Amino acid sequence: MSTTLVLRGEDKPMEHRSALTPTTAKALIDSGYTIKVERSDQRIFDDNEFSSIGAQLVEKSYWLTAPTDEIIIGLKELPDLPARLPHTHIQFAHVFKNQHAWAPTLARYARADGTLLDLEFLATGGRRVAAFGYHAGFAGAALAIKAWRAQQDGGVLKNVDEYTGGKGYYPTEGELVSQVTEDIKAVGRAPRVLVIGALGRCGSGAVELCRAVGVPEEQIVKWDMAETAKGGPFDEIAEADIFVNCIYLTEKIAPFITPEKLSSPNRNVTVICDVSADNTNPNNPVPVYTETSTFTQPTIAVDGVAGTPVRVISIDHLPSLLPREASEAFSGALLPYLKELRDWRANQVWADAERLYREKVATLPEGLVEKA
Repeated sequence: MSTTLVLRGEDKPMEHRSALTPTTAKALIDSGYTIKVERSDQRIFDDNEFSSIGAQLVEKSYWLTAPTDEIIIGLKELPDLPARLPHTHIQFAHVFKNQHAWAPTLARYARADGTLLDLEFLATGGRRVAAFGYHAGFAGAALAIKAWRAQQDGGVLKNVDEYTGGKGYYPTEGELVSQVTEDIKAVGRAPRVLVIGALGRCGSGAVELCRAVGVPEEQIVKWDMAETAKGGPFDEIAEADIFVNCIYLTEKIAPFITPEKLSSPNRNVTVICDVSADNTNPNNPVPVYTETSTFTQPTIAVDGVAGTPVRVISIDHLPSLLPREASEAFSGALLPYLKELRDWRANQVWADAERLYREKVATLPEGLVEKA
């Protein structure tokens, strides 16, 4: 009997990425899987790109009534309802680090005997098997430079529709690079950019964007664990024009920057891009803002700082700015593990993901999981 995967249509506004692409969907079909794809006018890939390779198109929200033995795959959070989720879901749920509303969210799966296999925690040998980090860093650094350019003109970064012809995303990396290169030329100088986490996927993407748009190497300050080992806050962040935070937070650390440092008379930094977007995490090392930003309102003002305003970019789906390339890279890396889904409990990566889910469910407050 064929294993069925349902590609869920995303509900998050301006989320154009896809967990499956026509390329990976075809590879799964060729391996004996049945692929159902919810129709979507938001996804970067047209419906006919999937139907042409043999995927079955189904209506949006089909997953709600799909047979419970069908596996539901998507990227971002589910809508608030229904209260019971009986399927096996593969997605980013943002619940395993005690983020906002983690317990009621997780209880939705547990009370219906469903399973959450969180894409963020699929790992082997201590390393994630697939991640959007590179394109998150690439897109985040690009928006940071665009925000910096807007400040030089006395303004703020606008809705990304203003820069993308109303699409809300860039069809190719090349188009984004070309535009940011022109932003730097319009200012007449390149910014000094400090990237923390520069050796990781996300940080390497941020560094590569800076290089691609012409920021001189000596103005790209690349920090990683060695440079941050002494513990923050760091004066060097305040001395840069742009700070891009790319670390993957796993434990409490001293803050990298504080409102007090941002009020220093020697402060240059006016743009912070927190690619990690961990503002709801109690251990957030960039504790100068409390809300996430969006592609429609890309920056948030930091309150209570003296001098030139500081604005933060904290968009939790930055790779959607480059949805086609980001999706192809992510889904391609995930493909070998997707091919193991017909017997996923026998595969160590998926089994570890289920074990983590069960362990977290066991910590839910008493009475929250009611199966009646």
